[in-house]
Amino acid sequence: MNKRILSMLLVVVLALGLLAGCGSKEQGAPAGSTEAAASNGAKTMIIGDTTFNSENWEETVDPHTTYNGWPCIRYGIGETLVHYTDTMELEPWLATDWENDGDCTWTITLRDGVKFSSGRDMDAAAVKQCFEHLLEVHDRAPADTKIESIEADGMTLTIKTSEPNPALMNYLGDPYGCIIDCDASDFENGIAVGTGPYVVKDMVTDDHCTLVPNENYWGGLTNTQPKLSELTIKTISNGDTLSSALQAGDIDAAYGMAYEAYPNFENDHYQFSSIQTSRAFFGSMNMTSPVIQDPAVRKAVAMGINKQGFVDTLLEGHGVVGHGAFPDGFSTFGGDKIDTEGYDPENAKEVLEQAGWVDSDGDGIREKDGTKLVIRWLTYPSRQELPLLAEAAQADLKKIGMEVDINCTANRREFLADMTSWDVYASALVTAPSGDPQYFFTTSCLPGQSYNFGAYENEEVNALMEQLATEFDTAKRGELAVQLQQKILDDNAYLFCSFLQMNMISKANVTGYTAHACDYYQVTADLDIG
Repeated sequence: MNKRILSMLLVVVLALGLLAGCGSKEQGAPAGSTEAAASNGAKTMIIGDTTFNSENWEETVDPHTTYNGWPCIRYGIGETLVHYTDTMELEPWLATDWENDGDCTWTITLRDGVKFSSGRDMDAAAVKQCFEHLLEVHDRAPADTKIESIEADGMTLTIKTSEPNPALMNYLGDPYGCIIDCDASDFENGIAVGTGPYVVKDMVTDDHCTLVPNENYWGGLTNTQPKLSELTIKTISNGDTLSSALQAGDIDAAYGMAYEAYPNFENDHYQFSSIQTSRAFFGSMNMTSPVIQDPAVRKAVAMGINKQGFVDTLLEGHGVVGHGAFPDGFSTFGGDKIDTEGYDPENAKEVLEQAGWVDSDGDGIREKDGTKLVIRWLTYPSRQELPLLAEAAQADLKKIGMEVDINCTANRREFLADMTSWDVYASALVTAPSGDPQYFFTTSCLPGQSYNFGAYENEEVNALMEQLATEFDTAKRGELAVQLQQKILDDNAYLFCSFLQMNMISKANVTGYTAHACDYYQVTADLDIG
């Protein structure tokens, strides 16, 4: 009872802090409530977002830096050559057509009449300049795209890759592929100048980003002009504070709301936009850790966590169980096509016993050669599912004789850099952000790549990825993706627990605030408030 009271008091204090921040010009946030702004004739809106922060590698809106392309495309600042439908198929956006010669040459026709918010025409020369800067500074784009040379001729862009790259256009739809005006963008301060409906007015990392309409906007796919005179993305990393802010009317919409808060908004004053996504909540095994190097430990962890119980109880049904790297039924390479370890705690105990992990002192935790079976579980709080997953893993694995030591920290980068400080890293990743399977494997399973946190390496996996990288046939790509998933799961190098059901909540007078399967396009010209 005392803990509950203390928690309630904490929510109140945090909410009061948010109110103070929203009224402070020194913080750069908008002064006064949205209702007050509306009474002055300005059509303004505030969205609370748990992920726009340095904790998630989303410090700015510069798409050429780490994962800052996500806020660039989410908040209507940048657009890419191609757009993803909710079935994750490519459709034209800033490009109207593209073709490949069956080898390494791509010819891309750009859309006429598009200008950057700076007033500069978006032509092939500007796109060439953008991509060359991206390839010079970005940590993933060169290996993903394999671009060797770019030629610009009017509105035609010719790209040659160093080897056949069937997924090139899919990669160019990634947030880092936002087309920006490199001459006008302020890279030092992380502010990009794009072709989207909104322009950055001011931005303070870990606090807010204020946007105003792009007066040169081309109209987008729906031929619509931005409807808001000002839009603020407010960083609110705490889920309870986010809920309090929406209930109090201090924000108009929310991204990242905690599940336990949903009942507060299941009434006529609010609305939900929901869709199934390929954002996985999964654990990467640290293959340099002595305890994780034991195959029996990895297998027991895979069998010892009750994924269905996690989804049903802690996520309150807002998600689906993960079997492979992609959701069940996803294209031709969903997780339902993979043979995975099911929840089997009794067999997990037997696996550990046979490997010499026994509870000799009767304290409930197994030992081997004098070493306790302790799993150091690293995760972070800004994705609400991750602390809940840590809690579930701790309870489930204790039943089979494992102690789970949880480190849930916003400062996870420091611990990730020290491979001796953790055994399992649980994170959230959109595994198929372009509707193609290659992204996950290249970022997370190849040695030295950005999301291969656990230093996983398997020569057979590497060979299969080489085949996938040059295979143009869609059906064969799906078959290779199934084989790849099976290999990494046979190694128990990754533990896929669940996939996100995206729920975005807004006031009833908000329109155009829509969840998408790719988790992009949060702000469009259609966004409006009554």
